[in-house]
Amino acid sequence: MWLPRISSTAVTVLLLAQTGLLLFLVSRPRLTSPASGEERVHVLVLSSWRSGSSFVGQLFSQHPDVFYLMEPAWHVWSALSQGSAPALHMAVRDLVRSVFLCDMEVFDAYLPWRRNLSDLFQWAVSRALCSPPACNAFQRGAISSEAVCKPLCARRPFSLAQEACRSYSHVVLKEVRFFNLQVLYPLLTDPALNLHIVHLVRDPRAVLRSREQTAKALARDNGIVLGTNGTWVEADPGLRVVREVCRSHVRIAEAATHKPPPFLRGRYRLVRFEDLARAPLPEIRALYAFAGLSLTPQLEAWIHNITHGSGPGARREAFKTTSRDALNVSQAWRHALSFTKIRRVQELCAGALQLLGYRPVFSEDEQRDLSLDLVLPRGPSSFSWASSTNKHPGP
Repeated sequence: MWLPRISSTAVTVLLLAQTGLLLFLVSRPRLTSPASGEERVHVLVLSSWRSGSSFVGQLFSQHPDVFYLMEPAWHVWSALSQGSAPALHMAVRDLVRSVFLCDMEVFDAYLPWRRNLSDLFQWAVSRALCSPPACNAFQRGAISSEAVCKPLCARRPFSLAQEACRSYSHVVLKEVRFFNLQVLYPLLTDPALNLHIVHLVRDPRAVLRSREQTAKALARDNGIVLGTNGTWVEADPGLRVVREVCRSHVRIAEAATHKPPPFLRGRYRLVRFEDLARAPLPEIRALYAFAGLSLTPQLEAWIHNITHGSGPGARREAFKTTSRDALNVSQAWRHALSFTKIRRVQELCAGALQLLGYRPVFSEDEQRDLSLDLVLPRGPSSFSWASSTNKHPGP
């Protein structure tokens, strides 16, 4: 599918405007939480499509201290879909920075002049946009529901997003449009931000199975990842996108664990979806502690409910966080994919499998044998920043 060509001049002007906005905002003082006067915490959930990031996003979104947005940079890729992922990195980073600072005027370049909360991508999955001061669909400390929020809050003024953001101690964004860690270094060293990065990964074989269920919805993003100059890519028999995703996870994890810069100390945490699926509460407690949050009894009950459902979830729920059997979800690829595809993914993503701790299978019998654990144990410092002198876990 071809899209109308956007002039190179228009793209250049927009990127320059984003850069100018970043330079202007750098001089602003660091924002503090209105509730306590303490420094506001910013968390970036850094992941890729079909890796469990919507689930992790909801773990943060439902916390009463968090203002959360899901993939705000979707608007950048939507407006500039003839670009490539590397070419759009700066515009994505600048938008993310502005949102972390609760400066929603950054969306002027991407949204209509007259706009409501519902003009934001996946706005209704944000509990903060469904509760005061943005809307009154739910009390501020309640667990929200997208289905209830949409009809009640869709027409609320867009300006309330900024007001709501400034009333929380934590701002959390989930993004799938960064492909290396270095592009985020300016944010990690920015005195106006207190940025922590949660790097969420998933077994590439499971990612492929999930991508196959949602191929049409990913076609435009695939084109940008592959740099097709605006051509949508639905069919990807060569698994080129999966290969690029694996490469990006390796780049990010290696940058964070192999002689990382000092400013990453205590600010990077790698999380495997499979570990969340196997031991949700201990893993989530550790994740919250990393972000300076605590697990409330209400959240604990909600987490148990959504991770102990009756099945893997229906295809129509692919982009929703619903009650499912989390362990079943994490293993579903072992029944759904052919061994031929699995072998090909293992060839393309060999480095990611080794670095992130996933065991390859060498036969269909091993693939189907669920007693064979394919998620390797983690060492005490394998996936968190500890010291620049730590040995690199391998190529």
